[in-house]
Amino acid sequence: MRFMMLVIPKGYETAAPGTLPDPDAIAKMQEYNESLQKAGVLLALDGLHPPSMGARVTYAGGKPTVHDGPFAEAKEVLGGYWMIQVRSLAEAVEWARRAPMGDNEIIEIRQVQEIEDFEPSEAIDRYRKTGEQVGKGQ
Repeated sequence: MRFMMLVIPKGYETAAPGTLPDPDAIAKMQEYNESLQKAGVLLALDGLHPPSMGARVTYAGGKPTVHDGPFAEAKEVLGGYWMIQVRSLAEAVEWARRAPMGDNEIIEIRQVQEIEDFEPSEAIDRYRKTGEQVGKGQ
């Protein structure tokens, strides 16, 4: 099963553009990332710049509207993520417990939806057979 471990650092929603983690925190995180890699569970990972350097697109009434960061209404934002492949949520939780996080950080763990999770339908059956999404390239 694939899981995303989402890092939610409190206070990051108002961080200034270019804000980066402390070098000591980066060193500890590199060690942790290496342990994930050595265990063979790491699929991907990235840290994210603060929302002040990003944008959001909302779709009220089907019309896209762009909002530049920071986002005043945001209470929690992502600071980064790991994508891991493990046997269970319990195993993902154990990996999250080992992460070198500070008092102001949270890790949210979410299982990735796999095609096998869905009931059969025309779109799902076609994807299972070809890997192609219905409507893609048509």
